[in-house]
Amino acid sequence: MSAHEPLCRVTGLVKEFPSPRRSLFGRGPAFRAVDDVSLQVDSGETLAIVGESGSGKSTTARLVARLMEPTAGTIEFDGVDVTKLKSRQLHAFRGGVQVIFQDPFSSLNPRLTVEQLITGPLIYQKRKIPGGARAFTRQLMERVGLNPDHSDRRPAQFSGGQAQRIGIARALAVSPRLVICDEAVSALDVSVQAQVINLLRDLQSEEGFGYLFIAHDLAVVRQIATRVAVMTQGRVVETGDRDEVFGNPKHQYTRTLLRALPRINPEWDARRRAAEQARTETEQNGAGAR
Repeated sequence: MSAHEPLCRVTGLVKEFPSPRRSLFGRGPAFRAVDDVSLQVDSGETLAIVGESGSGKSTTARLVARLMEPTAGTIEFDGVDVTKLKSRQLHAFRGGVQVIFQDPFSSLNPRLTVEQLITGPLIYQKRKIPGGARAFTRQLMERVGLNPDHSDRRPAQFSGGQAQRIGIARALAVSPRLVICDEAVSALDVSVQAQVINLLRDLQSEEGFGYLFIAHDLAVVRQIATRVAVMTQGRVVETGDRDEVFGNPKHQYTRTLLRALPRINPEWDARRRAAEQARTETEQNGAGAR
């Protein structure tokens, strides 16, 4: 990958689902959940995709991870279009891209121990487990803030925050280049959210991987994002640096989302109000001139 090549580049991504409605003339038009989405993620940065429920952000994440097949568009990872990969190549690709899901208890097999859950991806990838399964598991558990002595326990024996840390350790096991966080902290208590966000940032600082961070909570996005993409009705309507999007949003939908926040950082809030006032005055002056 060249110095200017992004880690992951998505271009013109489309996902259509058949219409559930039937009539005498057949099915209705297909529903387009993702409509011409283009974005990119660089190593060491966090691109957050935000929007209301049903905006298409989680579908986009699943398409990037190749958990779903796109209808159209390209997904390049390290310069390779992964939409064209066959089974063996796709197997290797999944070692470089890992997903942390919203509900750890749904994504972790309740019958497996923590050791089996963490070492499972390495076994699936047919990789050697450094230092043996027990030592490798204990090292990763300690790294994500879990007690290594609990490696023989099962997910139900942990709290929600601890179970999510197991999911993070499992994602890290194969040393991914891109980690997709699909609402990874939305099901956690606020205090636990902060702990997990700090952990994610620390791990990124150490490893240098990129995050594609899916969220609807702008307060969380403000803490972790480098750049922000705003989605609604399957389309990206605004993309920019975090401070730019929060301080001077360009699209009306973004401004609506920000106004829904109970409290915004005072500096960003002042910048946003000043920018909106200047925009209003410009529009009024333009109308007066006509």
